[in-house]
Amino acid sequence: MNTTQLECFMSVANHLNFSRAAKQLQITQPAVSHQIKTLEDELGTALFHRSSKSVRLTQEGHMFTQYAEEILKLSGMSRARLRESQASKPMRFGMGCRSMGELNLLQPVLHNLKELEPGILPVLRLIPFDSLENLLSEGDIQVMFAFEEAAPKNQVYRELAWGSMSAVCAEDHPLAHYESVGVDQLKEGGRIAAGRPPVCPPSLCMVQGQIIGGKKPEQVIFCESREVMDALTQAGCAFSLAVDVPQLRMPGLRYIPLEGTEPVSFGVSYNMNQHKPILRQFLRLLEEEMKKRA
Repeated sequence: MNTTQLECFMSVANHLNFSRAAKQLQITQPAVSHQIKTLEDELGTALFHRSSKSVRLTQEGHMFTQYAEEILKLSGMSRARLRESQASKPMRFGMGCRSMGELNLLQPVLHNLKELEPGILPVLRLIPFDSLENLLSEGDIQVMFAFEEAAPKNQVYRELAWGSMSAVCAEDHPLAHYESVGVDQLKEGGRIAAGRPPVCPPSLCMVQGQIIGGKKPEQVIFCESREVMDALTQAGCAFSLAVDVPQLRMPGLRYIPLEGTEPVSFGVSYNMNQHKPILRQFLRLLEEEMKKRA
């Protein structure tokens, strides 16, 4: 049973004439007859007495009119409610992050974006990099932080800053008093909290691999996220490696440049075809916040 069948039934019941019902519904008379016939077959009873001169409702047809009218009314109300819901639905804007530093950067940006776009519904994803890339390509998020060397190739990349490869340690760690450190020095620098490739850009992972290769297994703590690495580093349990973007620094940590390494580009990747006005506002506010923190 569908609404087309019910609309045909109610029109014929009101006009008691198939030709007039077809004209009202703007379909052919055979189409109306077909809808009535399939409805009667589904219900297992005749709804109309038909003759060459007249059409009239059967007893079952009279009973069914009240049900058909209620069903059509509910159907119309449901469609209207759904249209209202779509009209008042907030603009969803998804952002992908890999660390608390990136989340902290977003807080003032979102505050200012909310003032400019009151109807926005911000959605934040803090998950591994590979998953973020999938969400971006599927349209679940519209923008994500990334290092250029690991940015999705099929999206637009926009640079925000350059970062230097650095050793990161607590302020009371033995490495903390150095102004710069070398790879060989870090091989002897105690326990390291190491991130797997999606957590760190490829060039940093290569350096990390060199350092890990010179350590005993008990001197390496493998971590699933940047948050775990930072927690162990802040606690003084280990040092770690990171691309030091000053605007993303975590409190209580020392960032020591790593000798013999090249700077890394940090920015955002986004799909230019989605939410263009809000995306432009977001990127402008993000760049302004980066300049404030520089």
